[in-house]
Amino acid sequence: MRLLLFVAALTIPAAAQSVDPSLASTIAQIRAIDNHAHPVRNDIADREMDALPVDNMEPQSDPYRLRPEAGLGKEARRALFGSATKANMKTRYGDSYPAWVLDRCGIETMLANRVALGGGIHSPRFLWVPFADALLFPLNNSHLAERNSDVRVFFADEAALLKRYLRERGLSAPPASFDEYLEKVVTATLEQQRRSGAIAEKFEAAYLRPLNFADASKDDARRVYEAGGTPSDADYKLLQDYLFRYIARECGRLGMAVHIHTEAGAGSYFNVPGANPLQLEPVLDDPTLRKTKFVMLHGGWPFIGEITALLTKPNAYLDFSSQALVLPPSEVAAHLRQWLSYVPEKVLFGTDAYPYSDDLDWEESLWIANRDGRHALGLALTGMMRDGEITRARAAELARMVLRDNARQLYGLK
Repeated sequence: MRLLLFVAALTIPAAAQSVDPSLASTIAQIRAIDNHAHPVRNDIADREMDALPVDNMEPQSDPYRLRPEAGLGKEARRALFGSATKANMKTRYGDSYPAWVLDRCGIETMLANRVALGGGIHSPRFLWVPFADALLFPLNNSHLAERNSDVRVFFADEAALLKRYLRERGLSAPPASFDEYLEKVVTATLEQQRRSGAIAEKFEAAYLRPLNFADASKDDARRVYEAGGTPSDADYKLLQDYLFRYIARECGRLGMAVHIHTEAGAGSYFNVPGANPLQLEPVLDDPTLRKTKFVMLHGGWPFIGEITALLTKPNAYLDFSSQALVLPPSEVAAHLRQWLSYVPEKVLFGTDAYPYSDDLDWEESLWIANRDGRHALGLALTGMMRDGEITRARAAELARMVLRDNARQLYGLK
């Protein structure tokens, strides 16, 4: 009954859209794997859904679809809760509430990008993706934090997370020796997170610096680290660059993927060119990193053609999380059609569910991105069918690949 209700809610009347009705029904019934989201515990005090919460930034001009006047939040609450209230459903289901929300959206498994799990957010319905950025900035960050008010908050958040990682290793400060920092902090943290169930590590680095991670030498990185203090921007970049590739190699050794934010991000100070996924090509081409699988989150918008060109790299993947939330389905469909016509086995479904505002909490944003992401996928596949590029059987196969099978293959899920 639950699945039938979900299908009925998700299938859009044929007269109102141009998705092939049979294909729309097929897409609606697929239990999806959400590659990227920030679920919130059933706990009003939960702040661990992000290492860099965006609610303390200066105001920006929000995308229209995220504004209350767009009406999407109200629509989502009506679909999710009916005549009940969200508060009532949270009380009724308790720690089972997050899984109940997944069921309402036809999501089988969600990759939870959080500092830590807990409170009903746990395996097997939620798979952990912790954050690695704090490990890139072990020195004095005060000069970086003064660029603008947003990064001032972000670097304070990263410093707090690094202290947490150090405390978990029994340390009160980073070791004086660079080799000890690599072994006793970086590797030890990654190994502990892997033992605790992490299947990937997430970098929000584009909020802190451009994605141009060069191939820095260990000797240069050691020199900068062991000098301590406040390094020059050029020297600090050498250290960050080396640490990024070191972490990526360790993730490959441990069987974890690397997730990277590639999209115009939140905030009025975000450096959009700094998130261009083409800046990652030297990383993807590094022979020592070919065992590491990189997932470029959010599909690189607005750099759609650029990210498409990277999909031929054997270790490059993308998801379209957040796009179906902030962009109309017709636009997302055009992006999906480009990717699915090129390297379809590298394309993953995702929502970027997040507590954006009182009107658009993680549940509402999940429902919207899930519904409109499936609709965008249906539009793309229908167009490919009508143009004679694929058969109906192939369209159904591609739908299963995007919504679940590509993720299962990437992460070795059953």
